[in-house]
Amino acid sequence: MNRDIMGPSTDQAAATQNPEQGGVAPDRAPASASGPQQGARAALAMLLIGLGLWTLHRYVPALIWAAILAIAVWPLYQRATRRWPPGKHNILLPSVFTVLIALLFLVPLVLVAVQAGREVHGVLDSIAQARSGGIPPPEWLGHLPIGARQATDWWQANLADAESANELLRRARQSQLVSNSGQIGADIAHRAVLFGFMLLTLFFLFKDGEGLGNQLQRASARAFGPAGERIGRQMIASVHGTVDGLVLVGLGEGFILGIGYLILGVPHPTLFGLFTAIAAMVPFGAAVVFGIAALILLIQGSVASAIIIGAAGMVVTFVADHFIRPTLIGSATRLPFLWVLLGILGGVETWGLLGLFLGPAIMAALMLLWREWAARRPAV
Repeated sequence: MNRDIMGPSTDQAAATQNPEQGGVAPDRAPASASGPQQGARAALAMLLIGLGLWTLHRYVPALIWAAILAIAVWPLYQRATRRWPPGKHNILLPSVFTVLIALLFLVPLVLVAVQAGREVHGVLDSIAQARSGGIPPPEWLGHLPIGARQATDWWQANLADAESANELLRRARQSQLVSNSGQIGADIAHRAVLFGFMLLTLFFLFKDGEGLGNQLQRASARAFGPAGERIGRQMIASVHGTVDGLVLVGLGEGFILGIGYLILGVPHPTLFGLFTAIAAMVPFGAAVVFGIAALILLIQGSVASAIIIGAAGMVVTFVADHFIRPTLIGSATRLPFLWVLLGILGGVETWGLLGLFLGPAIMAALMLLWREWAARRPAV
């Protein structure tokens, strides 16, 4: 590859200059392509790219997720390769990092599944009780600050006697959610396949990432010149800043508020802390979770604890969303906070969870292009 970049070797040059002196004359360099040939070549390339994307369109999200995770973890992976140089086959370290990332996703899911399994018995008991004799309205229902009478009347009409409870359960069995349970199962299976494909892609990105990065750098410089490399570096820096500003800060919010849930007696504080960390990755998303926690404490009669959880959650999210995140993301992407926020929210609305990372990266690239264009002096 280096010989292709640096040009022909001395022997090849000599053979080219003196083909009659025992050297084999190489093929003549092709003439530069004409305009129609260049247009046809570009059309063929676009057609092949379109066909490739159409063939893989259901797996593109998995590829993007693998690329985002590889970019986010790459500095740590490089540090590990310097500490433990890879062997001939370079399999151990990519496998270890891939397994660790898989556990990062699977452990929370297992915790949720275990907790849900513990709750199934109580749910089944409640359903059996409702079928046999109905469920009387709980005492706290009458102490709600708003809508206590309406909630009590609805409970009396739908759950208090066995006949009404059976009718409600019958309607629930015929609901759209239950009727689409087969589709939900197929969707879960497809997402599991995508997750496995993402992990497989991630393994090969770790294994061959150095060579792939060099290829992308050369291709970018050849296609777009120095501006392409700058945009690529800016987007990579944006992913790093977004991971620090969203994921790490979200985990910090979940940990701090999870301690509060544990101290103040919120049911299932571990799960609530986990959900808070996940929701906190979206700006202002944690408010939904700690708001539910505060409402549960209020229903249980712990008014002081509910107020403390609500106030603590507002303070933690305010500091994280207005000071820590803008500093981490803005310093890496060189974006004002408004554009960081618009990139995140617009990205989530357009791309789903991928938009958490794609949105700021796209905004950072656009801002870089704008700054370079605006900095050029007009021709005189």
